[in-house]
Amino acid sequence: MLEYLKYDENNVKTVCEMDGFHADMGMNIWVRILAPGQKIEICSDTLETAVLLLAGRVRFCWDGRIEDCARENPFDLKPWTLHVSRGTAFTVEAVDESRVIIEQTDNDKTWEPRFYTPENCLYQEFGKGQWGGAGHRVVSTMFDPDNEPDSNMVLGEVFTKAGKWSSYPPHHHPQPEVYYYEFDKPQGFGACFNGDDVYKTANGSACYIEPGKSHQQAAAPGYEMYYVWMIRHLPGDPWYKTTRIVDDEHKWLVNQ
Repeated sequence: MLEYLKYDENNVKTVCEMDGFHADMGMNIWVRILAPGQKIEICSDTLETAVLLLAGRVRFCWDGRIEDCARENPFDLKPWTLHVSRGTAFTVEAVDESRVIIEQTDNDKTWEPRFYTPENCLYQEFGKGQWGGAGHRVVSTMFDPDNEPDSNMVLGEVFTKAGKWSSYPPHHHPQPEVYYYEFDKPQGFGACFNGDDVYKTANGSACYIEPGKSHQQAAAPGYEMYYVWMIRHLPGDPWYKTTRIVDDEHKWLVNQ
């Protein structure tokens, strides 16, 4: 399904919660607006945590290390991200007004904190030469099992060109997934196909993809669509790129 989300009085937007709102996604996800000087302090005994800068200027601090990061907006290809295991304390302080998205899930494993920059994220361009360019998009991956095998999550971004499709051809996988959308213009919109249901995506909305549900996206002409994609691995069944199963009736599109 899809939700049109709003910020609460503390400038926090709840996307899902492990013990509450859309608990079936198996993750805590929040979007937060931070005023200049405002600080988030996080240290969980049971949860791994990733914080992705969406817009603004922030200072990440952990284990005596300080990193200042700036991103004009989500369409500025600068996905600064800090990812830590349970038991690691860190802070995120806004230098200017900023917006971040936080992803968490339970994980008993520990590892050294990992900091992702525009230089060490994986960028892939898809669809430019396929289907008349109708599926042109850029996908950035901060972490998945290829570079963080101890994590129980996946975090990435998709930049869908105006009037194009993404997450295409229609596909599914057994792991739950959440998309959080923003558009290059506040009135921007698109369409989210989730199983047999179709929803109008809008700035700040989120789609919740249940295990096995076929899904694909489209951006309206004139509006570039951005979304953060977040997956929760299943116990003993992590998501891999090869886990992406194209629907049988659409497999003919793969090599077109």
